[in-house]
Amino acid sequence: MSVVVTGATGHLGRLVVESLLQRGVPAGEIVATGRNLDKIKDFADRGVRTAHADFNDPESLTAAFAGAQKVLLISGSEPGQRIPQHTNAIEAAKAAGVDLLAYTSIVGADSTTMILATDHQATEAVLAAAGVPYALLRNAWYHENYTEALSATLERGVIVGSAAQGRVSAASRLDYAEAAAVVLTTDGHAGAVYELGGDNAYSQADLAAEITAQSGTQVSYQDLSVAEYEKMLTEVAGLPAPVATMVADIDRAVSEGDLEVTSGDLSRLIGRPTTPLATAVRAALA
Repeated sequence: MSVVVTGATGHLGRLVVESLLQRGVPAGEIVATGRNLDKIKDFADRGVRTAHADFNDPESLTAAFAGAQKVLLISGSEPGQRIPQHTNAIEAAKAAGVDLLAYTSIVGADSTTMILATDHQATEAVLAAAGVPYALLRNAWYHENYTEALSATLERGVIVGSAAQGRVSAASRLDYAEAAAVVLTTDGHAGAVYELGGDNAYSQADLAAEITAQSGTQVSYQDLSVAEYEKMLTEVAGLPAPVATMVADIDRAVSEGDLEVTSGDLSRLIGRPTTPLATAVRAALA
């Protein structure tokens, strides 16, 4: 079996490669791809095949996917560019005749009105029309979206947003990576749509309380209107207006329940409970 992982130079991609190895996939049957192979030299040193692959370069994708049985298409990181980029990858997978193309989409892609979901929705439509056997890994949020900013949060003593009491079914990147590895190494996933999220959803107030309890530093949650939050992101945080709009819109979607998942798909796939918030905060503080 030959398994190709796109974006192996990124956080999630690296964890997927590690998960494949831990599941017993021979290193020589894994192809870790990315634009900068220096970032995955350690994989090459362990026998993993590496290949240059750039979503903007169809020829590089065709070469990297040649002979692949399964491909994990980890969504690109450039909103506004992802639709043509993902289309290039899907066409390369189709040309390679893969048995399965798994795509990391966003939870509730068929119903959410979140701006961030637009590229995912379009990619899912391209997949459906392509005639390639595929599975959708609709990921919710990462704990790391919050914990990687923990130092700044503790310094400010406040989490600001416009999520109201909305809850997020976050899990760790490792949880999502293990789920992807399961789909890539077991049968019966073609046509599957997995709504992936943590077992225990939490609000921003819950997040603030957990950080307070573990750090001993008082952290509170300040809720703003979407317009107020967007203004703060541009005028105080200095974000470009389109980015501020997207970030504030994510919180709007959270307030409406778009990132709360009740399917249980993630814990079922990985065969264990998902990583709880308390564990993620503890690890970040350490």
